[in-house]
Amino acid sequence: MLFSGKSIVMISKTVAVLRQLVTIPVTLLVMAMSTTASFAQVNKVYSPLRLPSTYEVTDSLTDKDIPTGQGGFARDYTVKLNKGENLAVDLSSDSFDSIITLLGPNGTTVAENDDGPDGSSNSLLFTRISETGNYIVRVRSFGETGVGAFKLKVTRLQPIK
Repeated sequence: MLFSGKSIVMISKTVAVLRQLVTIPVTLLVMAMSTTASFAQVNKVYSPLRLPSTYEVTDSLTDKDIPTGQGGFARDYTVKLNKGENLAVDLSSDSFDSIITLLGPNGTTVAENDDGPDGSSNSLLFTRISETGNYIVRVRSFGETGVGAFKLKVTRLQPIK
């Protein structure tokens, strides 16, 4: 089967048009997949960790945690607390200047401490719970002191009888 020069030109143009029609959707698909992957990486889903049943944790702040906007990072733990409970929250680290924050069920700050009573850069706070609910214990580093290992302990204080 022989084709004339005119037929070959028309076939070449048709193939070129078909290539463009296939290339555009493939390009758009690749762009959409890249955008979706980037969006998922940048907008990580906020998911605080559950405080273990021992109410103690040894962990580390890393540059993958919540940025504080001051050069440091934060990590959140959830804990169910009951109205009337008295708490001591102790946070210590040899790696960074620690700050402990207790956030109430509605997200407001219930209590916060930067430096403990011993003058160290560790944190210790005492508070009484005024509302039953799920609270956030936020471990964070002060300023640009950054990342590293820490120990967190939440103690439910018992009244003396």
